[in-house]
Amino acid sequence: MHKDYLPYHQSPKKPDFKPPAGAVDAHCHVFGPGNIFPYAKERKYTPCDAPKEKLFELRDHLGFSRNVIVQASCHGSDNSALVDALQAAGNLARGVAVVRPEITQDELETLHEAGIRAVRFNFVKRLVDSTPKEVFQHIAQKIKPLSWHIVVYFESQDLEEITPFLKQLDSVIVVDHMGRPDISKGIEHKDFQGFIQLLEENENIWTKVSCPERLTTHPPDYSDVYPFSRTLVEKFPERVLWGTDWPHPNMKSHIPDDGKLVDVIPHIAPTKELQQALLVDNPDRLYWK
Repeated sequence: MHKDYLPYHQSPKKPDFKPPAGAVDAHCHVFGPGNIFPYAKERKYTPCDAPKEKLFELRDHLGFSRNVIVQASCHGSDNSALVDALQAAGNLARGVAVVRPEITQDELETLHEAGIRAVRFNFVKRLVDSTPKEVFQHIAQKIKPLSWHIVVYFESQDLEEITPFLKQLDSVIVVDHMGRPDISKGIEHKDFQGFIQLLEENENIWTKVSCPERLTTHPPDYSDVYPFSRTLVEKFPERVLWGTDWPHPNMKSHIPDDGKLVDVIPHIAPTKELQQALLVDNPDRLYWK
């Protein structure tokens, strides 16, 4: 573990908000254990171990039923820890993998059998080395027979550059963490309005209204992020997902309490109908149908 790496919260509160039956934490990770599932040589950070047992324990503590586990950059394209977690969870988890361009159809089928339903393309320059977009296009073609979707991670300053590429992808696309808007600029700023326009013009693009702990300007109070998330939930109720982002890799400002993150939900999805769509119906449609 890097010396300045913040480990996850060891005793999160029990949320005041009770998720609906069948609720899905649609963005979380497993890390290691490193002695069983080594971290990638090309990684930009070394996390603390956050094994599947801890994730499932947290799922139950927070009142969720299922997880979507996302491959993080510290494990590179070796999805072994992810697959191990999916196999242990059975039908209670699905996964998002990172794959090499030379992956075979047989290998993709094996991942599908384990519960993988998407690939992740990471464009955050501080986390991964740059990859030519042609490589991602090649992978997008390979996963088509499996009807997988594509999860993309980028930051708001890169939206204009990446938009033409996103529009070339003829599958469902899920944008991590609202495209990482700069909260200090407000929801009326052209950057966030440009993200809204992207979703309005492309009905195949979804987003995760997650990670207020990363976006807030005054942690651990996340209220400045609420208007951004709520706007997207209310405008695109059938194309939003929510997740904890446990174990919160590379947090610098504070260690998030996952119970407090769950208590954000009624502020961004204020009605039972919006909560049902955000936490149950949307992830169910995308990952379990």
